[in-house]
Amino acid sequence: MHLEKEGGRRGAGARHVELRQTCAPPRAGLGLTASSHRPPLGASGAAPGSPRQSCWTPVDQDVGPFLTERRSHSPVPHFCSSRSKEPYFTENTPLLGNASQEKGSWYLLVDHPELITAEESWDHSSAEWEGRSLLSSEAAGSSGGSSSDKGDLLEGAHVRFRLSRLRRCARWLKVTSLFVFVVTCSISFSLYPDQGKFWQLLAVSPQESYSANLSSRADSALLQVDLAGALVASGPSRPGRDEHVVVEVTQAEAPGSRRRPQQVTHNWTVFLSPRRSEHLVVSRTFEVLSRRGVSISIRAALQQSQAVPLLVAHQYLGASVEAQVTIAAVILAGVYVLIVFEVVHRTLAAMLGSLAALAALAVTGDRPSLSHVVEWIDFETLALLFGMMILVAIFSETGFFDYCAVKAYRLSRGRVWAMTIMLCLFAAVLSAFLDNVTTSLLFTPVTIRLCEVLNLDPRQVLIAEVIFTNIGGAATAIGDPPNVIIVSNQELRKMGLDFAGFTAHMFVGICFVLLFSFPLLRLLYWNKKLYNKEPSEIVELKHEIHVWRLTAQRISPASREETAVRGLLLGKVLALERLLARRLHTFHRQISQEDKNWETNIQELQKKHRISDRVLLAKCLMVLGSVICMFFLNSFVPGVHLDVGWIAILGAIWLLILADSHDFEIILHRVEWATLLFFAALFVLMEALAHLHLIEYIGEQTTSLIKTVPEEQRLAAAIVLVVWVSAVASSLIDNIPFTATMIPVLLSLSQDPEVSLPAPPLMYALAFGACLGGNGTLIGASANVVCAGIAEQHGYGFSFVEFSRLGFPMMVVSCTVGMCYLLVVHVVMGWS
Repeated sequence: MHLEKEGGRRGAGARHVELRQTCAPPRAGLGLTASSHRPPLGASGAAPGSPRQSCWTPVDQDVGPFLTERRSHSPVPHFCSSRSKEPYFTENTPLLGNASQEKGSWYLLVDHPELITAEESWDHSSAEWEGRSLLSSEAAGSSGGSSSDKGDLLEGAHVRFRLSRLRRCARWLKVTSLFVFVVTCSISFSLYPDQGKFWQLLAVSPQESYSANLSSRADSALLQVDLAGALVASGPSRPGRDEHVVVEVTQAEAPGSRRRPQQVTHNWTVFLSPRRSEHLVVSRTFEVLSRRGVSISIRAALQQSQAVPLLVAHQYLGASVEAQVTIAAVILAGVYVLIVFEVVHRTLAAMLGSLAALAALAVTGDRPSLSHVVEWIDFETLALLFGMMILVAIFSETGFFDYCAVKAYRLSRGRVWAMTIMLCLFAAVLSAFLDNVTTSLLFTPVTIRLCEVLNLDPRQVLIAEVIFTNIGGAATAIGDPPNVIIVSNQELRKMGLDFAGFTAHMFVGICFVLLFSFPLLRLLYWNKKLYNKEPSEIVELKHEIHVWRLTAQRISPASREETAVRGLLLGKVLALERLLARRLHTFHRQISQEDKNWETNIQELQKKHRISDRVLLAKCLMVLGSVICMFFLNSFVPGVHLDVGWIAILGAIWLLILADSHDFEIILHRVEWATLLFFAALFVLMEALAHLHLIEYIGEQTTSLIKTVPEEQRLAAAIVLVVWVSAVASSLIDNIPFTATMIPVLLSLSQDPEVSLPAPPLMYALAFGACLGGNGTLIGASANVVCAGIAEQHGYGFSFVEFSRLGFPMMVVSCTVGMCYLLVVHVVMGWS
């Protein structure tokens, strides 16, 4: 190890150490060695024929003590040995080494450990790369005898050292704050036991009623009453004729100073289902006015004298509805702060939010049990994601995605915008017949490969594609989960809201939305170049650095050999960063927006990207076609008793058997486990917020606003409010629980004699807002999270802010077009 300047020697201020590795035995699991060759003349003081040993040599008086002090901590000397006569390989590519073109030796440039740390994150922007390599660039171009240059370098080194310490302090503060928060929530959750509900079986009829006196508690603010049985969550389909149960809660008013306490009675009407085999749990909370006892009475209004069995339970809560809603809003805002500013990974942010919401439920007296929390997770969605991820992982081994990328490039005739619009249109059409999550799983790998082939930025294309996936999913009754929930409601079916009518109405509206969305997409991308700003060599080198860094981070330092391997990989990352910085100063980065030589390029791409395994491709197409057909049969044929989750899991098992792959762990590594865990944590978070009455509060406030509007303008105001409240709420919280909560609220509103609004326009407004509102933020729709997870796995992850820059304007315009469509159809034309 020695110093070298531009003319054969290096200055003392360069702080570059050239590490010449000799042949070392390959380590297990790495397969990476380097060979020693004769150094250039004048590079060191040793004679050409003298034996050479790889070692650490002090550079100069400035950095020598630092390197000597940390000599024992570096894993690289463990790989140093004397020269071998049979080197394993000599590699001159940027992927495996920064090799000398003259002698074939491998130069590893190592900086001072305090100046560049292993924790520094890799950024894709050129300015960041240039800023990180400023010290190396100045040192390489400066004269060794200039004292002023030495002073500038030392000053820059001190600035970088202070910034490094500041980053470490900020990181320590973040970790400490989050740890204190987690410990506080854990203690709060553990101090309160599970409030198990004691269900009491009773039978009510027109002749027999149930009544009981409940003892109150001093710290109670709410009384929650639960009913279970053959119930329906919404109002009656034929007002005045449906069987129902009335729950009366009577309590004494708070005693005043001069008047006698009055009895206050609250009535709660719950309608019975004609199918007595159904089972549904409904809940309602009542405010506790005083510490006096509360009496509850249940009576039934039936067309027959036969008794109806019911289960009843009650519990007291220690916080009011306003306090619980405030706590839920604070927790939701905290989760968004963690995700927007990327304080932690979005999966960890969802887990922290779930823990905080569970702790809040425990403090209020409604702590759920572990089995109850597990029931909150929508395992059908997780099974769908897992099964389709397995299918896509095996599918990618056939080269089909590369083949599709080349075909899309040929159809667009080299025009980038034509190809982008084509991809968005195909995604929108396919998501109208499949669910948008499956469409994202199928389209995202194809889009990434296509952008890599054409040197495009995959992030911008992926964001636009997933937005149009959500728009297309709103066109049919099976394209998006909120539509499925609306069409599956039995009360709405009795009102004439069937599959065909719902699909026809939504399809026309979504066509208008698409007509306005494509020009808006072009306008938003007007000043953005979809091509990468750097040449393809720079882009590939950045991607290699990212892959090497991820590989080093995934090696756990459990042994000395693994620690040495990780240190060698991190050194490799630093060497490639120096090479990248030099190339950024050399290349002139200008690329035209349109590929003029597309006909020549298409021939080269067709030779390079072909189907690699036609037999496996035939098996994949057969299984995937069967899975898609089963998706359609599940929606239209009542005899198929398989949900989409079961269909995806069975398809994955079929393909695993047909593929006969023995590397099962490699397939599992391609599953987005972080995405699956994020959805599980998100389901728990949303259900906990629902138990804190956040979603119910939003629905009640929307209903109150609609009732304040004059009757002749009430329908138009209701459509506008439902569309925008649903859109904003769906962009902040999951649209599935929000839709399930809003349906009974809107049904009760339409059946209120004081309001007298038709239910179908309100449901269409809910569908437009819930489906299109998912484009507002990254976690607003399931397809967004799936696309971001796959892109992150391929090294092209995009942040919350990057998605919102395009998604939020698209959400505003698309919801505006959908709202205008509903106003014209239902208000102007009077179609109800």
